[in-house]
Amino acid sequence: MGLDDKIKNEAQEATGKAKEELGDATDNERLEAEGKADQAEAAFKKAGERVKDTAEDVKDAFKP
Repeated sequence: MGLDDKIKNEAQEATGKAKEELGDATDNERLEAEGKADQAEAAFKKAGERVKDTAEDVKDAFKP
């Protein structure tokens, strides 16, 4: 993944955390759940990035 994708994922995670905290502070369950969902989506994307990066490392290890 490119650097711009990583930055977008970090921003999504931070936004999700803010939504969750704001929802918790205001007793807004919908906003809190939306924040948790944003964080989960960002974490899923990060996991995909790590898999791709690892695959690239393995591929590079077998280059002559």
